[in-house]
Amino acid sequence: MITILFACAVLVTGTTFVHYEFLRGLNVLLPKVNIPSRRKLLVVVITTFVAHAIEIAMYGLGMYLLVTYMDVGILAGQHLTAVDTFLYFSTETYTSLGFGDIRPVGPIRLLVGVEALNGLLLIGWSASFTYLAMERFWAIDGSRR
Repeated sequence: MITILFACAVLVTGTTFVHYEFLRGLNVLLPKVNIPSRRKLLVVVITTFVAHAIEIAMYGLGMYLLVTYMDVGILAGQHLTAVDTFLYFSTETYTSLGFGDIRPVGPIRLLVGVEALNGLLLIGWSASFTYLAMERFWAIDGSRR
């Protein structure tokens, strides 16, 4: 159980750091980039998508290592312990899509619950940032507010 709690703390801290750095970078660099304002919003969406993909990969690889090498549970419903299965499951969990063909069994369930909560918070943070970017860069009738 200590292993799972430590993994939860490391992954929440790590993903929050990654997210913060991506959004901070956007906040600092976008006003300086000489592209049309509306295109800056595309950069925001694509960059936040990349940040979420990295965070999902962090959880997926963490789960893979914990299940494969530390024996803290299994993912039931899947016969292979391939990394892509863990990435798929992590995407499903992070986005709060819910469990379908794969479900966690054993202590790994705590990490799965933490990932869902962390994903919800980080997705909300991205939505908030995107809204603020729209307020900042969106042109009305071709002119700035």
